[in-house]
Amino acid sequence: MKYYMGMDHGTTAVSFQVIDENREHVAHFKLNRDKLSNNDINFEDTLTEYIDPEKIKLLAMTYAMGDSIKYITPIEKVKHKGILSINGAGKVTGGGSKVYDEIVSLNIPSILIPGLHRNTECLDKRFRASYSHCASSEKVSLSYYAYQKTGWKNMIIADISSNTVCILVEDGKIRGAMDACIGAMGFIHGPIDLGMIRDIDEGRKTANECFSHAGISKIANINSKVNNVKNDLIKKAENHDEDALLAIDSLVMSVVMEIYGLYGIMENDIDGIILTGSGGCMTKPVNISSMIKEKVEKIAPVQVLTPKSGALGSSYIAYDIIENNKEEIMGIKVIK
Repeated sequence: MKYYMGMDHGTTAVSFQVIDENREHVAHFKLNRDKLSNNDINFEDTLTEYIDPEKIKLLAMTYAMGDSIKYITPIEKVKHKGILSINGAGKVTGGGSKVYDEIVSLNIPSILIPGLHRNTECLDKRFRASYSHCASSEKVSLSYYAYQKTGWKNMIIADISSNTVCILVEDGKIRGAMDACIGAMGFIHGPIDLGMIRDIDEGRKTANECFSHAGISKIANINSKVNNVKNDLIKKAENHDEDALLAIDSLVMSVVMEIYGLYGIMENDIDGIILTGSGGCMTKPVNISSMIKEKVEKIAPVQVLTPKSGALGSSYIAYDIIENNKEEIMGIKVIK
């Protein structure tokens, strides 16, 4: 038996999906970032609980912004972990970097998926001209999973969790995306507004500190550790806390605005809208998924996927590059 793996480098955890040579599910596991940084857990020990690492044919990785590469690239050809800088990327724990180094030391055949940025050739030239960065690399993976799952070539994907990023896909290629620092709010991250600009200029906070507290947690007055923010906010909402309920309504508002914005610039007829991420898929105890769906289903059919979309998509990318000799994923070239 041979295996294919996918990695989702998320804000609170690094997630992995393992599938077999028949593209069937084998395992899914998460490594908490704080526990990784404290050496409480590691990648190798967890992986060997499920499979023999030597039977992995290919691992498709995502890491941070992915902004110094523009193609899907073998890891041995990548410098500086595929990023220009770790600055401005939210809270840095070092956990993700440790996983990256472990994978390299284990000599697992691996490829690195790029983020969506100014040098990404499949993006509409207006996005490339307007924004230095549009989305981290796991957004490529979840877009591929959405495409494989639905067959929709023209869609808008809303990935809602610690941050929110909406992606525009036309003709089966990623044409644009709105990054968390310029678009809709997530639970933790969000766009920097005028008050935050003043805080930065007057030296009260750094830009990264503002970005890391610009999500709806600011509305709900939650200052928990990153891993606890979402759960603490939802608990307050369950208890009918007015600030928490307003925070969720504001999240829905900002996501709906972003979806409508991307819809407004589409050149093709839209096939559907995808909701994913822990927020986009949430039905209990707060039905965020239905709140968004109710507002946008007049545009097109809405399909709710799984919070595992990023890791699943990465595993599908690994599989298709080897088994189906794919040379392009969502408009992004594969370097062999």
